Amino acid sequence: MKKLFDELSYEVSKRTTQKYSTSFSLGILALRPAIRPAIYAIYGYVRLADEIVDSFHDYNKAALLGRFKTETDLALEEGISLNPILQSFQETVHRYRIDRALIEQFLHSMEMDLQQIDYNSDLYDEYIYGSAEVVGLMCLQVFTGGDKEQYEILKPYAMKLGSAFQKVNFLRDLKDDYQVLGRTYFPGVEMTVFDNNVKSRIEDEIAAEFREALTGIRKLPVAARFGVYLAYKYYLSLFRKIKRTRAEKIVHQRIRVANGQKLLVMLKSYVRYKTAFL
Repeated sequence: MKKLFDELSYEVSKRTTQKYSTSFSLGILALRPAIRPAIYAIYGYVRLADEIVDSFHDYNKAALLGRFKTETDLALEEGISLNPILQSFQETVHRYRIDRALIEQFLHSMEMDLQQIDYNSDLYDEYIYGSAEVVGLMCLQVFTGGDKEQYEILKPYAMKLGSAFQKVNFLRDLKDDYQVLGRTYFPGVEMTVFDNNVKSRIEDEIAAEFREALTGIRKLPVAARFGVYLAYKYYLSLFRKIKRTRAEKIVHQRIRVANGQKLLVMLKSYVRYKTAFL
């Protein structure tokens, strides 16, 4: 029965999320059960593409990504894929009428990661839009359930949240991006002179995006609000730890939030949410 394969496909996407991200897994658990499978499917899909460009160093990444793009197109056109992650993703895209242009822009940013790019402001914005903002917009189409008016109202806030998350990732992963993958995303920043002044300017930009995103989180449908708020609080706790860390340290060390601290964030967030202090 195809139903069994569909159930397996969503389960694979769920396990992929749990394996790669404790924070997002807990955030998804805080969503209403009806929309959790779709968000697992979206995360599983983008995680698979990320792994191609970030981890498969002993293989032809360009060929693998090209095949992934072709298989994505086929899955969306035929409504079926033997790849469980692609199967759950195409089901989600069709069920929630996710805009194909968002998927194409995401894959374009993944292609950018295969090139040695000297990022200027325009390319930086283009990369962040495709790698992070469109993922937030895919999730928003699930959250709003086809309500186009609500989607358009919340769209700018979802983009700001995705952008803030990605820029925090850039700071967290500065060591591996630069030393292992040879990437430098921040425009006009020379890593050999990355100092606290440069770091502070980037942090001011992120802080402004977090503030704007929170306005949108407060307007989300109830089914999604606490889960997104929890992910926001997790990333905010990571961001605050990065802010407390000197520039020379984050260039040589990946900053993490301990699982015990994540649990504390979850408990505090739940209290704030239930007492309407969001």
